[in-house]
Order: sequence, then C-alpha cells, then structure tokens
Amino acid sequence: MSSVMGQTPGPGIGIGVGIGESWNRYTVKDAEFSVDLPGSPAMLTTKVARESDGKVRLKRLLKTTSTYYIIEAVENPEPKQSLNQFVDELRLIGAYKYDQATSRSVTIDGFDGVEYSSANKDFSCTVQFLATEKYLYRFIAIGSVEQQGARMKFFSSIKLGKEPDGIEVSEHTGEWIYTGREVDVKARLLSKPEPNYTEDARKNRIAGTVVLKVVFAKSGQVENIRVVSGLPYGLTERVIIAAKKIRFTPATKDGNPVSMWMQLEYEFIP
Repeated sequence: MSSVMGQTPGPGIGIGVGIGESWNRYTVKDAEFSVDLPGSPAMLTTKVARESDGKVRLKRLLKTTSTYYIIEAVENPEPKQSLNQFVDELRLIGAYKYDQATSRSVTIDGFDGVEYSSANKDFSCTVQFLATEKYLYRFIAIGSVEQQGARMKFFSSIKLGKEPDGIEVSEHTGEWIYTGREVDVKARLLSKPEPNYTEDARKNRIAGTVVLKVVFAKSGQVENIRVVSGLPYGLTERVIIAAKKIRFTPATKDGNPVSMWMQLEYEFIP
C-alpha cells in the first residue's frame, strides 16, 4: 500500500530538522529585512499588480529548498497600502490559509504587524504580516505541531530596518519548483507502479514505510528524488525504481505546466 501527497511534512525533513542544523542569517539588498533560515533560500523577483488600483510593484519571494519557510517582500509605492489592506488582499488571493480568530499583534524593531495561525491541530501554518516604510512583508512557517520550536526560532529571528545584516541572497536562476499550495491545479496521477519485496526483506520480515521527497516535473518526469526515510535489504532502492516509473499530468499555474514538490509514501507489510 502506498500514498502520494503534495508537500506534506514528514519526519526528518523541513522545519522539523531546523533546530539541529546550522542556521544562518539571510537578507536581500534594499529589502529592509533579515531572518535566520536552516539553509540558503531560493529567490524569485517578479512584478505584480496591486489588487486595489492595479499599481505595479516589485515582489521578492524567498523559500527554503524544502519550502517550509517562505518570505514575501512587496514594494509599497504611493499611494501607500496600509498593512490591513495588504492582509485583506492576500487573504482573498493567497494560497496560505489561516484562522482570523487567532489574530494577535506583533511589533519588531518598532514596526507593527499581525500574526495568524492555522486552525488545524496536527498541521500548523503560522503567518506574520509586517510593514516598513518601503515594504510590506509576509513571513510563513509551515509544519507539524511538534515543530513549534523551529517555527519560534524563525519568527524570533526577524529583523527589520534599512541596514539589516546577513548573507545577501542572489536571484534564483534555475527552474522554480512550486508546492501544492502555490499552484492553480495540482499534479494528477495517471499510474503509480508498486514496488515488490526483495527476497532478503521478506525473509527478515521487514515492515515499515519508505518516504521520498520528489519533484513532479513539468516535463512529466519524476526528478530530484530524495530519501526522507528508508528501509533495509533493498526496499528503498525498489521504491526509487518504482517512483521513476510514475506517470502523471503536471501541475499548472497561470495556465502553464510547472514543476511541483511531492511526497511519496510506500508501506511494506510482510
């Protein structure tokens, strides 16, 4: 028996491993913020139109490789948008949902903001909206309840101001890989071959689950396969071979096929 899910955290990946890793501080030139992350983030710069008046503004999107930490820094040109207007705009069109009843005020380096959390007891999404003179921000951390310590580390590290310190992030030049929350239509499975037991695994009555983190590429191929948790006696290798044979319809965003992170789980029962 096996299962497929779009970017759902599992043991050993994402922000659950953050506390044990070497975190570094990162910043973006002229973006007036810095933050600690457990790995170098990718950054994509685009121009987006403001919902209220169509005013075009620069948007910088940063996320870690595992995509459990996301930062959006959006220019705030005249006439300036209030923080409440920014929150309302993203609440209507954003991919990350939260419970408005969880609202609480936050202040960082003299700048006011607001925090929301998801209502799911097993899977948490915490969002902080903040504003400086030139930018509006959305900081997002996603993970399980057990990963609360790493999320606190992320949010408590945020610094705002004109000269934040940190490693300057360069523009992402490779293909952008989306999460299930970020696409308009998720990848759809057409066929998913099942792996068989190896003889050694059957003799030793090995049971458990192999978890892979992969990319369902816009080309229709399964790429960038990473083992989150494996099993001995050749079972992990059998799973990787099976995963490569998966056929699917790629995810789409704005009408175009895009690559998307997926988590695959294969359970072995002797």
